[in-house]
Amino acid sequence: MRRFEGYEKGIDLGGWLSQCKPENYCEAHYSTFITEKDIDTIAGWGIDHVRLPIDYNVLETEEGEFLESGFKHIDDCIKWCRKNNMKVVLDLHKTRGFVFDDESYVSFFEEKPLQDQFVALWEEITRRYGDLHEMVAFELLNEITSASMTEKWNEIADRAIKAIRAMNKEVRIIIGGIYNSSIDGLVFLRAPQDDKIVFTFHCYSPMVFTHQKAYWVSRMPKDYALAYPGTVADYRAESLNIFGKDYDGEFEGLQEEMMNENFFVKIFQTAINVAEKYNVPLYCGEYGVIEHASAQDTLNWYKDIHFALEKYAIARSAWSYKQMDFGISDDRLAGVLPELIQYL
Repeated sequence: MRRFEGYEKGIDLGGWLSQCKPENYCEAHYSTFITEKDIDTIAGWGIDHVRLPIDYNVLETEEGEFLESGFKHIDDCIKWCRKNNMKVVLDLHKTRGFVFDDESYVSFFEEKPLQDQFVALWEEITRRYGDLHEMVAFELLNEITSASMTEKWNEIADRAIKAIRAMNKEVRIIIGGIYNSSIDGLVFLRAPQDDKIVFTFHCYSPMVFTHQKAYWVSRMPKDYALAYPGTVADYRAESLNIFGKDYDGEFEGLQEEMMNENFFVKIFQTAINVAEKYNVPLYCGEYGVIEHASAQDTLNWYKDIHFALEKYAIARSAWSYKQMDFGISDDRLAGVLPELIQYL
């Protein structure tokens, strides 16, 4: 398995150009949420890259007219990262016709004009940033959801990759699978078209801990709390009680009495198998713990997942730099931050 060199230790800039509140899709927000000072701070943590989620409506109108005002903020991020000898992943977080957090909004997979607009946007991104391939990588689309989208997504992704390659042969292109870029979704991806393709997955396991009290998780009790670590038996019972068998496979075959780094070593094995099959680099583009967990429990979790990421030499980017329910720089983690950033 090859390594995604230069992207070993990253952090997401969620909430800046993506997943904004409706009133924050505006210049007042874009120009203040992340500034050069934030990039300087991140660089001071020893981070080698940022993952920049971007929603399509920041870069283009509904009719596909490109917005210079939106591209300016990408330009700024690249400029600030270049000053700090950091790289950038440009992640299209939402496209017209599909958003990962609304399963009813999936017309992108059925309507060719929406797919045409998606490809045209990537061609424009390539025109602007493809020549910066030594420090910029492209992530096609965040978190494809349903299994019903598997082959349609493979076809759309192949088309987008071919369009990008017609313009640039060198830029790294990152692609994730179904089930919200889960590890299990990797097995449904087609073989990479060339040696500049990277496979990505997200890891918020065990969900029963990382998403405790999450208001957007339908089956999660809003008053639920769970410490980390705990016994494997208790974690499995809690997960079954809340989610049924949806996540039970994570615990299958785990021999340890307590949750520890071997939980992550085990669940990463599927990703490693896929990567070795295709000799493709891996990138864990999101991982993190919700703000409702205690600072010490959050630190314990980061320490364990860090062990497995290092063991397998998996490049990664933690979710997220600030706010977004998972903010690493938020005041709640101030007491453990110096140690936590060692585990990013």
